[in-house]
Order: sequence, then C-alpha cells, then structure tokens
Amino acid sequence: MLTVGLDIGYSNLKIVYGDNTEVSPKMIKRPAGAAPLDHLGQRIMGNDDSLHVLVDGKEFAAAVSHDRIENWPRELHKDYTATESYRALFNAGLLLTEMSEIDCVITGLPTNQYLDAELREHLTKIMRGEHQITPRRKVVVHDVKIVPQPLGGFVDWMHGLDDPSQIEDSSVLVVDPGFFSVDWVLLVNGEFKRASSGTSLDATSVVLDEAAAMIAQDHGGNPGRSKLENAVRAERSTVSVFGERIEIAPYLADASAKVGHIACSQIQESLRKENSSIDQIVLVGGGAPFFEASIKEAFAKTPINLAKEAVFANARGFWRGGAA
Repeated sequence: MLTVGLDIGYSNLKIVYGDNTEVSPKMIKRPAGAAPLDHLGQRIMGNDDSLHVLVDGKEFAAAVSHDRIENWPRELHKDYTATESYRALFNAGLLLTEMSEIDCVITGLPTNQYLDAELREHLTKIMRGEHQITPRRKVVVHDVKIVPQPLGGFVDWMHGLDDPSQIEDSSVLVVDPGFFSVDWVLLVNGEFKRASSGTSLDATSVVLDEAAAMIAQDHGGNPGRSKLENAVRAERSTVSVFGERIEIAPYLADASAKVGHIACSQIQESLRKENSSIDQIVLVGGGAPFFEASIKEAFAKTPINLAKEAVFANARGFWRGGAA
C-alpha cells in the first residue's frame, strides 16, 4: 500500500511517503512558497530549484522560498486550503513522491478548522481522484484522510515508545507550534477531547515579527520576517542589517518568551475544565524550539517530550497512521 503523509504548512511543505511494508519512509522538506510562474523572480546565481506544476491548467512555481515571489500574496489566513497556492503545493507534494498512483494521502488541518465538517469534506474532494500535475504527468489518489494536525505528532510519538500500553490511561497534550498557528489536542485514554483542544494565532510568524522589531530597535533597520525565516530554515545564526551581521539567537529567545507566554495562557485556559492533570506533553512542529521554554515554564511538573526532527513529526505520524 503506497501511503503519503502530507503536511502543507504556511512555511514548509513536508512529505513522508513509501510503501506500508517499509520501516523507514522517505522524507522531504521544501519551502512552502507557490505562485504563478510569471510571479517568480529570476535567479541569476545558482540553480532554479522550483517545481513547475499545473493548477487548473495554469503553470505555477511551487516549493520555493516566499521571498522569491513577486506581486503575489503570501497566504497567511484561515482560508489557506481554498487557495491556488495550496493546491500548487499539494500537486508539488505529489510530484516529489515520483508516484503515479497513491493508495492514501493523509493530511492535517489546524485543530479549530478540523472541527468544520464541511471543510473536511471539501478538502477530501479536492485531494481525491486524478490530478494533472504537469502537462504530461497524472497522479491518481484513491483515498484521503483528514485529521487534526497535532494528531500526527501523537501517532509519531506513540510509535517510538517501548511500551505504548503504559500510557493507555494517560492524559496526553500534543502541542504543535506552526508558522500560522499553535495547535493543540488533548487525548485522554486515547480519545480526542474536542472541548479542550484548540488553536492560537500567536505562532511562529508572530515570534519572527517580534524579533525583527527588536532588531530594528537596536540596529535601526528591520530585517523583515522573510529574512529571519530563511535564516532559521537554513540554520544560519546571523542576518544582515545595513551590511552588519547580527546574531539572531538573543532576539528570537526574547521574542519567543513574549509570544510563548501568550500561547501557553490560551492552552491553559482551554484545559481549565479538565478534572485530571496532564501526564505527558508532546511537542512537535517546526516552531517547537521557539515555544519549548514557555511550555516547560507553564507546565513545570509535566514531562515534556520534544519530537525528534520535530518539523517532520506530523507528516511522519500521518504516514504511520495511514500505513498501519
């Protein structure tokens, strides 16, 4: 059975795919920029690594850094799944698998959007069926499953436990800090507790905006969110401001503390009606390092489990759940 775990984020596109008989699936991460081809800046140094895909017959460049796109809006809103950019990234994900036929695609939605049954049904219809992803390439997707985004991280964490039965009666909080939103789900006795799960918009993009403003205050120039985002993605420790290399770690730490406190307060508020304490917290997603300290402070007595290669945790869990 050929299964694809697809995490189409606001900053990164993550694909985990392979046959369900495989122990270690293939994993790919690309930037989540997408726009019509004529809105892509021409690269004069280095190779053009953009993927060219079709969306309703229109040629798009996909899986590129957002700062390469000109005069095309960055989709940073709750209707992301309804945009052409999202569909271009979906087609790019299919292209990267090199498959012509896929048994099941599993993907996630922010927790509050997952609760919208009409949205789940609409997204399933968009993803299922035959897709003309390039002029000469079609991909058939036979089945689609939509889950709450952090649930992938929970499945991935469970897979790594020596004895999963030890947490059968546990309350597990999965926190997924992404670029657009911080999502969390509470699982008690393995059941999804909707009333205590939710979404905060005080997410990684807000951390980067805050850090950029702090840099501007100290150095007189704002590097902008995109420059910081690219530096974090490439694991660079500095950005250029007026020709000077500025260490970003102190600014990211201060911004993370400020924004993380707000997000953690929202998580705690959603849990106020729970009678029992949280036994385990699983921290997943590309923004996990920004929020780890705040979560440890807010839930000082609860063990925190930071996912290995946290940016892939949800997509890995989607694949593991679909391949099971």
